[in-house]
Amino acid sequence: MHLSPPLEGLGEVKYMKYLIILGDGMADEPIESLNNKTCLQAANKPNIDKVASLGRSGLVDTIPAGFAPGSEIANMSVMGYDVPKVFEGRGSLEAASMGVTIQEGEMAMRCNLICIVDGKIKNHSAGHISNEEAEELILYLQKELGSEDVNFFSGVSYRHLLKIKGGKKQLKCTAPHDVPGTEFAKVLIKAQSEEAEPTAVLLNDLILRSQALLENHPVNLKRAAAGKDKANSIWPWSPGYKPDMKTLMELYDLKSGSVISAVDLIRGIGVYAGLKVIEVEGITGLWNTNYEGKAQAAIEALRTDDFVYLHIEASDEAGHEGDVDLKIKTIEFLDARIVKPIFDEVSTWDEPVTIAILPDHPTPCATKTHTNKPVPFIIYRPGETPDDVMVYDEFESAKGDYGLLRGMEFMQTLIK
Repeated sequence: MHLSPPLEGLGEVKYMKYLIILGDGMADEPIESLNNKTCLQAANKPNIDKVASLGRSGLVDTIPAGFAPGSEIANMSVMGYDVPKVFEGRGSLEAASMGVTIQEGEMAMRCNLICIVDGKIKNHSAGHISNEEAEELILYLQKELGSEDVNFFSGVSYRHLLKIKGGKKQLKCTAPHDVPGTEFAKVLIKAQSEEAEPTAVLLNDLILRSQALLENHPVNLKRAAAGKDKANSIWPWSPGYKPDMKTLMELYDLKSGSVISAVDLIRGIGVYAGLKVIEVEGITGLWNTNYEGKAQAAIEALRTDDFVYLHIEASDEAGHEGDVDLKIKTIEFLDARIVKPIFDEVSTWDEPVTIAILPDHPTPCATKTHTNKPVPFIIYRPGETPDDVMVYDEFESAKGDYGLLRGMEFMQTLIK
């Protein structure tokens, strides 16, 4: 474990600890109904602004050239990975969280349950279907469509896993959250090499067969009767093989670390990164998640670990729904129910804790999808002289001392 240099006003310093608080998709664009403010600018967030006033700010570009602005890419960048060298698709990352082993010669894919109406993708989440309903549908699909080479695994809500033995990853796939309102037939999977053609044909056949099976399944009939969206199609995307990733302990001279998230993707990245996955009761990945439980779990983890990655999904989902008021509320919840209790607690410790706050990517409410613009960040290091930035948002943070960082430069800057 590395020793930190002495910090002003702290006397003799022991070891530095590190906490990243990541509000998924918090960043946005100016919104007319908010007098051209962003959600971050409009939100009441005194605790985050306090951290900004005590720390140093900047922007970080989390999406390498040639990559789509997915959470898998952005969070791996935030964690300090060279994404073009190690990324192997979203499915293989989520498999690690789900305890599903990816063998040699197997391809894994994220497999959403989505809602299609009149041939168009209504949403990427089947109306945020419950875990119990989704598991029943995935087990049914495994029974009807599964084989020695094709296997479905249930995850959380709409997020599931498809594993194809002998599958080839040279495919053009479209993330369903990127194309709401689009005719699904126009964004079916396309092979990008001759050897991947059979895989593309197989996957598109599975999509069409799933639609026939799911449309009148009892779960969906009950959802329709209750006025809810049907989960009437699968949507596989982000193919890849098992990634070869060094742990954060190997890359950044850390001794131990933990990850806290409701999302299998983030937990899976954490597994490959060598982080312990901390279970928190009542976390949902939505606005109604157990914020207090996550905050307390982070505090307890910091008592023993060098590094904690605390991920909150709620703002991203609000952005995908285009719900401005809800997105502002999720930011305010993060401020009052995550940042305040953690900052108040660790500020009393003898051992200093460096705190970073940022999103992984913007999820503008106007477009309801991710974009690849740089995102604002704060790094608060106890005893370090702050810069002149007093509030946290997409524009003020750009004036901070750190300027614009790219990819893994953020982690390299954070860990000293």
